[in-house]
Amino acid sequence: MSKFRWAYIGSGNIAASTAKSIEKGNHRITAVYGRNAAKVNTFAKKHGAKAYNDFEKCVCDEDVDGVYIATPHTSHVDYAIRAMELGKPVLCEKPVGVCEKDVDILIESAKENNVYFCEAMWTWFSDVALEVKKWVQNGEIGKIREVEINYAFPGLMMPKDSRVLTPETAGGALLDIGIYPITYCYNLFGYPDKIECNGTIRNGIDIKETVVLTYGEMKCTLNMALDTLKENCCIKGTDGEITLPFFFHMANKAVMKKSGKKQVFRGKTDYLTEFSRVAEEIRSGKTESDYIPYKATKECMRIMDECRKQMNLVYPFEKE
Repeated sequence: MSKFRWAYIGSGNIAASTAKSIEKGNHRITAVYGRNAAKVNTFAKKHGAKAYNDFEKCVCDEDVDGVYIATPHTSHVDYAIRAMELGKPVLCEKPVGVCEKDVDILIESAKENNVYFCEAMWTWFSDVALEVKKWVQNGEIGKIREVEINYAFPGLMMPKDSRVLTPETAGGALLDIGIYPITYCYNLFGYPDKIECNGTIRNGIDIKETVVLTYGEMKCTLNMALDTLKENCCIKGTDGEITLPFFFHMANKAVMKKSGKKQVFRGKTDYLTEFSRVAEEIRSGKTESDYIPYKATKECMRIMDECRKQMNLVYPFEKE
């Protein structure tokens, strides 16, 4: 089968990371668009792609099968809608917007234009995450009693003008990294009965928070932060437990312990798996991903909206 051809919108860090991974597989980057001409030209030359300073011409290049949006999330809605109106399938970096209303607009556009739209988050496509979900849903460790997921990295050490630390680009822990434990929990258990969030706001962004999602008698405690380094996941049931030393970065192993025995599952959590499964769905004619249904993207954003509401976190562009 011929290689799937991508138009990249954006040429920053995440674009560089995904490109390095997917070019090991059956993918090509054939077109690149961005506002920084020098960066776009350098990126295009490195990957053998055409550099564009015109968005429409980039997306409509005859050698483009799908569009990958890798810009700050405040620009996702605009670029995604423009691409879908041009009839192109879209894989859009997480989060696809900054609120549930944004997700509604994107879903409506995908349906109106009858094109594929999907949020780019590799944990939804990960073999490890899918196996953990199977273990939980099959009752391998009995009734789930509690879940704890931690995800933090020292983002506060990044340059002060980084999008992660800038209110104008909806920076902060929740939308940048908190989305991972939240969606991981949602993928296992669905929308919670209760949402509680307690966070710390500094310079217009949330630097850390603890989110508790309640499902009947079971609670998922999710800790995310920009002031430390930590990552793990532990799912405790009545008959055993599942642990992941890393559930996101280097998430290649899940361990299940029950009845004095240990079972280890090894698999990949990477961009190549994500892009390949998206390409398969696009080529099969799907307009909605089986891995990340529209409802999942919408309800995960709703959870984050409620967290922001409880923290009284409002971005500058939302005050206008």
